[in-house]
Amino acid sequence: MASTETRYDTLRVTQAELVADAIVLARFESPTAAPLPPWEPGSHIEIVLPSGLVRHYSLCSDPDDPSHYEIAVLREPAGRGGSAEFHDGVSVGSDISVGLPRNNFTLEPATEYLFIAGGVGITPMLPMIRRADATGTPWRLVYGGRTRASMAFLDSVVALGSDRVSVFADDVEGRPNFAAEMGRLGAGAAVYACGPTPMLDLLTELHITQGVAAELHIERFVGESAGDITGETFEVVATRSGVSVTVGTDESILTALRPLVSHIPFSCEDGYCGTCETAVIEGTVDHRDSYLDDDERAAGDTMMICVSRCTGSRLVLDL
Repeated sequence: MASTETRYDTLRVTQAELVADAIVLARFESPTAAPLPPWEPGSHIEIVLPSGLVRHYSLCSDPDDPSHYEIAVLREPAGRGGSAEFHDGVSVGSDISVGLPRNNFTLEPATEYLFIAGGVGITPMLPMIRRADATGTPWRLVYGGRTRASMAFLDSVVALGSDRVSVFADDVEGRPNFAAEMGRLGAGAAVYACGPTPMLDLLTELHITQGVAAELHIERFVGESAGDITGETFEVVATRSGVSVTVGTDESILTALRPLVSHIPFSCEDGYCGTCETAVIEGTVDHRDSYLDDDERAAGDTMMICVSRCTGSRLVLDL
């Protein structure tokens, strides 16, 4: 289960510039020029914005360079304010609280890699490509977006070689043929994909229905759109705290318990970061997160209390 404490360091923004339509690249360094904590491809960091909002962003810099971290932030007009605050309120010279890197999208050894990126989902792929190059592992990248102007790092990605990189802008090339791309892979290969939910759902379906031999690893970015937390009322019991509460039809377990239970760890409130992962003692979970895998969901012994609910009338948690 996730730790109840997060260590934060104060880092300084030393670069903040637009690298595509509505995408800003930000670089963070230690004010004392000290090396930053190490990380591996696929890692993300937790950013505490000046307002107190907490957001998670994939690292896109070089994990072998400890002098700085880099992230790319997409402004989401329909979001809940975090991306807009970052774009408008974070600039060169800003001091920001940054959590230690965490990795829920680990690059596992493989005979070859197919990297698939949709939009700002290119960010975790860049360190993975660097690592594949460093280990001499063959790789290909399929990078899609709405328009070329909306696709970050496009020039540097294209420079990696047309034999290894395929770019698909919806308004020019159209959508990639994912079935053909995945069908070229054999046993021992791995597919790593990050992007919008429809793309990842399609890849998951193809992986099953086409019998793709390669392993599929996906990371969903939920952005800042609030997840659906609505449903029938039910009772939640926090055993260690000795309290129970009724969760309303339009509130989360986290919201219902916070006034009664101190020190509940949470961050994204959208079910994708894993911070609020809680052990389930009794009851059936209606999983609505994008963090747990299918086996973990089937086991039913842990849940994300920021979005998931109960399918029955009572849920007992280890809180």
